[in-house]
Amino acid sequence: MRRHQFIVPLALLGVLSFPARAEGRDISRDTLPANDGWASYGSGTTGGAAADDAHVFTVTDRAGLVRALDGGSDTPKIIRIAGTIDANTDDRGDRLDCADYATDGYDLKKYLAAYDPRTWGAAKPSGPQEQARQASAARQAERVELTVGSNTTIVGLEGAVLKGASLQVKDATNVIVRNLELRDAYDCFPVWQPNSGGLGDWKTAYDNIWLRGATHVWVDHVTLSDKGHPDSGEPTYFGRNYLRHDGLLDITNGSDLVTVSWSRFAGHDKAMLIGNGDTATGDRGKLRVTLHHNEFASVVQRAPRVRFGQVHVYNNRYLVKDGHRYSIGVSTESALYLQNNAFTTPGHIEVADLVKSWNGSALHDEGTLFNGFPVDLLPIHNAYNSGSERDLTADVGWTPTLHTKIDSAEVADRAVARGAGAGRIP
Repeated sequence: MRRHQFIVPLALLGVLSFPARAEGRDISRDTLPANDGWASYGSGTTGGAAADDAHVFTVTDRAGLVRALDGGSDTPKIIRIAGTIDANTDDRGDRLDCADYATDGYDLKKYLAAYDPRTWGAAKPSGPQEQARQASAARQAERVELTVGSNTTIVGLEGAVLKGASLQVKDATNVIVRNLELRDAYDCFPVWQPNSGGLGDWKTAYDNIWLRGATHVWVDHVTLSDKGHPDSGEPTYFGRNYLRHDGLLDITNGSDLVTVSWSRFAGHDKAMLIGNGDTATGDRGKLRVTLHHNEFASVVQRAPRVRFGQVHVYNNRYLVKDGHRYSIGVSTESALYLQNNAFTTPGHIEVADLVKSWNGSALHDEGTLFNGFPVDLLPIHNAYNSGSERDLTADVGWTPTLHTKIDSAEVADRAVARGAGAGRIP
């Protein structure tokens, strides 16, 4: 079919006049309130609030979003997302699927045949099919990895969705992401890692949001999920689920001073990693993160898992479902401070299943509700896991001072059910 050509005013391609509103209020120039978590420390977090009119954009497609992001520039900017933007599209806006990215003879059946552990062994994949996978993955990455620079606010208009994208805040500061649904950061070309976890596993490339070396970041009222392509629906290869998604929101590589509030993490395996490696000693003194009034629904693990960071987790709501491995991961030199969180689980999941430790030694916990009853996570964890995991102590070496009002877990549970996620800013 012949493509019709239209001349469209530049304003309609990237700059429209209507503001992002919540209950009649323009939210696009909002800044993080004082004392609202670690991101309020020092100079606070203002995002693109100082943007002039020439750097306020409303975008409706990937091309407009890329132009507004301006290659990750530090120029103060406000980007309002309208409608649904699909990152897996070409420059004309036509949909791209995995077959469009595949190159150099990549073929999944050939890949599986080449690296079957029964014949390939435990060596890292190499050779023509792995090279073709890497080349194909690079083509997808060019479309879906979107770099967010300093002094930027990204805010969704009513019903806004960003699908298939990985927002990457790398070595940037003063960033706000609010009122936006981010879904299905789908990796077409997972890599087989024979030695991962002892049995091998599939590793994927994209987080919905990835903070790397980022500071002063506020993520608020966002909804993150695999909606559209749940990993539970993927096949099994080499005895392992063929995962297509990595994290929903990962905070790594020395990121610092982050507040994540009133957001919803749903239907996913590894939700949030804070600190990416046990040997990343440069993260000491960084990875200071506050998580409050978030909902973790049907999340298997990492809600969050922490290395090195001082992380305040308060007034969050956990809806645990079948397949759950753990919620709170205590790893190397982490210092988690938990207050007044509520967990609702099926009958076969016990309190001891909520916390898992790897080389971690400290966890402060108070005010936790488990299926409506108060519990103390520490002694239960230590009693049930004695001999298999390190016993934890309540002395984490710090006490949070930057926080909003801390409600009881019962009150917070109801408030989060009503108010967390995109489209719910009061």
